[in-house]
Amino acid sequence: MSLYGMMRTGVSGMNGQANRLSTVADNIANSSTNGYKRAKTEFSTLVVPSTSGSYNSGGVTTSVRNSISTQGVLQYTTSVTDLAVEGDGFFVVQDSGGQPYLTRAGSFVLDGEGRLVNAAGFQLMGYSYANGEPAPTANGYAGLEPITIAQAELVASPSRNGIFAGNLPLDADIVADLPSGNAATAQYSAKTSLVAYGNRGEEVLLDVYFTKTADDTWEVAVFDRADAAPNTSFPYASAPLATQTLTFDATTGKLTGPATGITIPVPDGDNLELDLSTLTQLDSDFAVADAKVDGTPPSGIESVEIGTDGIVYAQYADGSFRPLYRIPLATVPSPDQLQVVSGNVFAEGAESGAVRIGFAGEAGFGKVVSGALENSNVDIAQELTDMIESQRSYTANSKVFQTGSDLMELLVNLKR
Repeated sequence: MSLYGMMRTGVSGMNGQANRLSTVADNIANSSTNGYKRAKTEFSTLVVPSTSGSYNSGGVTTSVRNSISTQGVLQYTTSVTDLAVEGDGFFVVQDSGGQPYLTRAGSFVLDGEGRLVNAAGFQLMGYSYANGEPAPTANGYAGLEPITIAQAELVASPSRNGIFAGNLPLDADIVADLPSGNAATAQYSAKTSLVAYGNRGEEVLLDVYFTKTADDTWEVAVFDRADAAPNTSFPYASAPLATQTLTFDATTGKLTGPATGITIPVPDGDNLELDLSTLTQLDSDFAVADAKVDGTPPSGIESVEIGTDGIVYAQYADGSFRPLYRIPLATVPSPDQLQVVSGNVFAEGAESGAVRIGFAGEAGFGKVVSGALENSNVDIAQELTDMIESQRSYTANSKVFQTGSDLMELLVNLKR
């Protein structure tokens, strides 16, 4: 065995323990960093070829791995924009240059432009509802944009969908002078009104008339209240917005036609699809069980809510909710092989595999928890134990080096 080789082995051991102490120092320093993943040093042997009767000492090499796939404990907060992932997956964020990264650090707040940014300045990315229901791009970041919530913006949405559920009286008289004729003498069996909204948020009152025309047959006619004659209903200044014939099953009293309902063109608005499928004709008085129409008047954002499915809702001054973005989650085949980048973010690499993006709750992804943060997965007790072990091992390796140095000095002093 070479004395120099023994000394190099001691140096190798000291370097390895120094690396271990470095990861311990990082872990302790970041024990309070949200979403931080513990680093650990792995050792492997370095063997030098030996011959019979002569052993050559090798050394040790180290590699650092991060426990990225290990879940940290969730700590609940009072801020709805504090986000955590319960289960597998990462938030997708980008830096100021537009470079995407993955992170579990979800302490997001609004910046001066209304974007959600975390403590390291990375912007949270999501899919917008501006063009309808979003779908994730499974194998890349295309379609993602910074989630921006403009508090000062007034938003109005036209009515497009509604539902009307209730009962039409079985014993109602058959009427000949129907509302659809829009005559001053028109009669009807039942009447109700619905509020809808135009394209600019203007309120439109719709008068809905139900009239029995034959056994198990009814007419529904919808008029614009603004066209009604003063102090009365008929005649309206314009023809009905929509009419529809309803037929009911003579045995069950359930609606048999049409299958869905009636399409109403809202003045200065969109087409309103009013669902009448649960309407019945039973031996009871006219009753309204449910009446809902979507759409909102002009109003500003009062607050923000984020669901476990990652949908970001804006609540407006009138109490209505509107989806703005959907936060996706990303994963890779080997999360522990992701590249660690400053700012508590991760980048995909050759060893981690390609990124896959989906929505919370889908196969392979956890759920988004609003009002919570994921704590570091560092165990202080374990780190202090590792620190003591490394200190003792470092001292032992230094003794090997010192012993080799003493033997070398003895060998040199043989010739005097």
